[in-house]
Amino acid sequence: MSRPAGTRDRIIRAVLRIIGEHGVAGVTNRRIAKEAGVSLGSVTYHFATQHELLRESLRSFVSEETCRFTELAAQHPCDGTDLAEASTLVGQVAANTGFDSEHIAPFEIYIQAGRDPQLRTAAAECFAAYDRLAASILSALGVPDAERAASAVVALVMGIQLRRLATGSAADDLVDALLIFVSGSQRPAV
Repeated sequence: MSRPAGTRDRIIRAVLRIIGEHGVAGVTNRRIAKEAGVSLGSVTYHFATQHELLRESLRSFVSEETCRFTELAAQHPCDGTDLAEASTLVGQVAANTGFDSEHIAPFEIYIQAGRDPQLRTAAAECFAAYDRLAASILSALGVPDAERAASAVVALVMGIQLRRLATGSAADDLVDALLIFVSGSQRPAV
């Protein structure tokens, strides 16, 4: 018997909103049911444990973000684009990514994965998806050893996004940091 996608998706969206507003500790089945507009039994039917809820919420978020960024990359191919144009595009995407509760939630879940080994596999899968996307963009920009540089670029973007979240700063810092990092990686070895 297949599970209705609508209810499951509403529950996942509710979990992300709750985490973004109240942190992981704020996730309770009653709060989820109320926020999602489903019965309490629906929450436990679709997700047997809180670990499963957190894991699937993180995976869902990253899947949607990866699709969104992949579509953006397809709309703005990097072939023939210079580094400044690509960095500006990344800055525009970052500036247009609001820090609503659903975008704050993954940071909370990544931190929780540091405390909870059961979430680490899902977190690793999420970062691997970001790394693959970054590697494809870096490769199109002509960055040597793009796959190796990808995880550092992802860490840089995540760190600056976390900084923006915590300080309310603009996306300009992200553009500058990417330009410095990627232009440095294109220099020939001495």
